[in-house]
Amino acid sequence: MTHQVHAFEPPERFVAGTVGEPGDRTFFLQARGGGRVISVALEKVQVSLLAEKLEELLLEANKRFGVSLPDGVLPAVHDNEPLDTPVDEEFRVGTLGLAFDVDTSTVVIEAIEAGEPEADLSGGPLDDETDEDDDDADEDDDEPDDDLDRLRVRLTPEATRAFIDRARRVVAAGRPPCPLCGQPLDPAGHLCPRHNGYHR
Repeated sequence: MTHQVHAFEPPERFVAGTVGEPGDRTFFLQARGGGRVISVALEKVQVSLLAEKLEELLLEANKRFGVSLPDGVLPAVHDNEPLDTPVDEEFRVGTLGLAFDVDTSTVVIEAIEAGEPEADLSGGPLDDETDEDDDDADEDDDEPDDDLDRLRVRLTPEATRAFIDRARRVVAAGRPPCPLCGQPLDPAGHLCPRHNGYHR
């Protein structure tokens, strides 16, 4: 079966967001551009890890290539709007890949459809996309995930910083953690293992 690559290079908008109430939220990455809106579902931990690895990627790009980093998120790119509706899940993400394109000073993010039972964030702290790497990519064409759908976006460092900022706010907007055990608190309380199961 032919796989689809949903490419937005660059997108008009690329954000992490949720559908549902805290405790029962579904997390999405959503890209918009060229009259298209693509939404892919993933786990909360993947959103958190993506934000963390993107931060590392920007810092490494600054260190190795002298890429200037924005001090903060500019008001013009600060995005607090909900996801574009309807939110139709294109696929569920299994793997997230990151790369930095030195020629264009842009961050490339790939969300690849789940085809294996485990999900991870590949690409390491920094992948240096150059013409020389194209040969390596050709050698990897036989890998199983080449038959999987994927979402690919290309972001400027400023847009990447804005994505990181929103992703962290989305993750933190869930149920507050219990101060004793760290598990999410339900409105009616929860069974805290630090209190031998008593509600608190």
